[in-house]
Amino acid sequence: MNAIAILQIAFGVILGFVGLVGVAAATGNEAALRWLHGVVDVKPNEVRAMLAGCLYFFCALASYFILRPIRDAMAVASGARNLPYLFAATLISMLVFHPIYSSLVGRFPVRKFVGFTYGFFAACLIGFFVARHAGVNEIWTGRVFFIWTSVFALYNTSIFWSVMVDAFHQTQAKRLFGFIAVGGTIGSVSGTAITALFVKTVGNTNLLLVSAALLMVAAFMVSTFPVVPRVEGESASSVSRDRDKIVGGSMWSGILSLTRSWYILGIAGFLLLYTSGSTVLYSAQTDIIGKFYTTRDAQTAVLANMELIVQIVAGLGQAFITARAIRTLGLSFTLSAVPIVSVLGFAALGATSWGVLPLLWTFLVFNTLRRASDFMLSNPSRKILFTVLSREDKYKSSSFLETSIYRLGDQLAVWGYAGLVSLGLVMTSIAWVSVPVSLLFLALSLWLAHRQRQLASAQPASA
Repeated sequence: MNAIAILQIAFGVILGFVGLVGVAAATGNEAALRWLHGVVDVKPNEVRAMLAGCLYFFCALASYFILRPIRDAMAVASGARNLPYLFAATLISMLVFHPIYSSLVGRFPVRKFVGFTYGFFAACLIGFFVARHAGVNEIWTGRVFFIWTSVFALYNTSIFWSVMVDAFHQTQAKRLFGFIAVGGTIGSVSGTAITALFVKTVGNTNLLLVSAALLMVAAFMVSTFPVVPRVEGESASSVSRDRDKIVGGSMWSGILSLTRSWYILGIAGFLLLYTSGSTVLYSAQTDIIGKFYTTRDAQTAVLANMELIVQIVAGLGQAFITARAIRTLGLSFTLSAVPIVSVLGFAALGATSWGVLPLLWTFLVFNTLRRASDFMLSNPSRKILFTVLSREDKYKSSSFLETSIYRLGDQLAVWGYAGLVSLGLVMTSIAWVSVPVSLLFLALSLWLAHRQRQLASAQPASA
């Protein structure tokens, strides 16, 4: 048994034990509650909601990660030359879908429109299941499935965090969001494992139904989500009434929010700068891994091991470090974790051209640290930014930012990278170009954290 397998087993045992303790604490066990409080700063009346959030995120991400290997296999069948067109079609689809989603947000209570949305995605999966069994053109089915899955992936996560920022006060979010994110990390590992273990016996087409079933469980979790008092003096009945109120507003308000709020525009800039760095690293990964590992099996193995290490570090960090880091070091530091790692990492990657650092290990360490710090620190912190927005913006603006703006960032970065290559820049030179971009990313992160504190100070105190 190698070190990676031992880490994987330890990861499952530790988080499984924490989960069991959490369930015991939710039933009122005093010893379990004291032990859980040593892991996460959760109050007794928040335990059920925190665990429900974990389970909800587990189902949502497990549903997607069952589909991701199937999507990628279909993309291969479609041909690499068609990928830019598929990415462009994904962006267009998101721009079309967002006003429809915003219209649902404006017309129905949260539990209904989230249920409608998850029901639509589940119905689409059943439609793909029928199409695959009916023998509909495999290439075109694969292309449509790739676009649909790419849209679903971002909306799936965006909807989850919209529900969370609506359910918890911003001070509760700082204490609980890191632990809640553990559910998603376990879900992503479990979803990938389900496909890897059962695809040969069950078949990837039948796994679509498993994904659809998990989505319906997620919808059920939203409809029965526990009520949590968010501010001092707030009763459970008033929270329940507020949750059932229709959000209202225009179908275009999520898009137009960029023109009326520097804070929301800043979050959009944060996402664009984050995706630009991710795209540079992804392109570097293609070059570096292909250079040092010549066989497909070896390339798959090193990437799989790197992914596993990221998930293990992120999962343990979310459970034991995130909330403590936000409380002791502040949102400015945790939100800036990825920008800081990016500045240092891109500089180190550029320095490999001088022969002072080994290229392969510099990339592996940088990529692992950047992704792990995102899952563990910057991503939960970014969700906290939305807690000080209006209820309409929590659902409409956040959805537009984390779907359409996120995918727009991918497109701009892909073409920007191609443009730098056409000018004759090599990968290490592009890394140096990314350093000042990362410094801008860092400055914006610090401003957003400062502005979040200002907006939070104007809100009622947490319960």
